[in-house]
Amino acid sequence: MAWVDDEAIRALNSRWLGRDRATDVLSFPMREGPFAESAGALLGDVVVSLETALRMARRRRASPDRIVAHLLVHGVLHLLGHDHVGNAARRNAMRAEERRLLRRAAALVPALGVTPRRSG
Repeated sequence: MAWVDDEAIRALNSRWLGRDRATDVLSFPMREGPFAESAGALLGDVVVSLETALRMARRRRASPDRIVAHLLVHGVLHLLGHDHVGNAARRNAMRAEERRLLRRAAALVPALGVTPRRSG
């Protein structure tokens, strides 16, 4: 897990995904690709732009903790193989899993009172 600013996440997004723009969260799975055999129990890395998360929180009038919790869950689900791009059924399944995990997190850490992120 890494917390970065928009400049850093934009550089990662550009370098690894060819998208020259900042984003909220990126996931880098370690269980696929040329080094998958050496990953062991590691799923990979999740990188969150705190600048973007704070803007999202202000825009939605939500707690920054809620937004960051959601971005973390979203990123981990990507590491586990979930996807939301280009397929409504997969997108709905991923959102349902996000809500389930965020409800569980809120039960453990009531201050989160998590609100799922709207993603396209």
